Amino acid sequence: MKKAASFLYSVLGGVCIGIGGTVFLSCENKVTGAVFFCLGLFAICTFGFNLFTGKVGYIFEQPPAYAGFVLSVWLGNLVGTGLVGYGIRATRIAGITEKAAALCQTKLDDSLISIFILSVLCNILMFIAVDGFKNNPHEVGKYIGIFMGVIVFILCGFEHCVANMFYFSAANMWSGKAALYMLVMTLGNTCGGGIIPLCRRLKAKAGE
Repeated sequence: MKKAASFLYSVLGGVCIGIGGTVFLSCENKVTGAVFFCLGLFAICTFGFNLFTGKVGYIFEQPPAYAGFVLSVWLGNLVGTGLVGYGIRATRIAGITEKAAALCQTKLDDSLISIFILSVLCNILMFIAVDGFKNNPHEVGKYIGIFMGVIVFILCGFEHCVANMFYFSAANMWSGKAALYMLVMTLGNTCGGGIIPLCRRLKAKAGE
């Protein structure tokens, strides 16, 4: 029952990112879209939903079983983003999926090394946002971290694997190549999310 509830929260996390992606696609101005995309991570952190890019940063601080949990979160996020992405295609606002298709094509035309590096940089920001929300003693600071982290990664063009799950679904552009690129994004997000925790652990050990 606990695993089922956790998976449901992962699906809901994907739904929140899908809604954030929908508003991003609906905005003509990229800055405006980036600001409103923040709703996704805001809702996830506020309600305690599961998001792969937020959870994976702690994988090096947890027992081996945590890796299984993170994988289930990734799968749940895939389901949630897929529900929103393909759901949008059946509505009157389906026109925004043309923008998603152009976005996805840009990603698929990129090199794998570029995708990996952009994914690493993305999750450095995501860890700062999520860990800041958890540990920042200042209430305002908790939310500034969320908004700044999301806005910066979008405006920089960094790669967020869960957001891209939504875009590929909305554009209906899943393929073998898209799956490969998604795996590289996931690997890059995993590495990026672990950089600050690993450095933090090394600093703690050095201080012992």
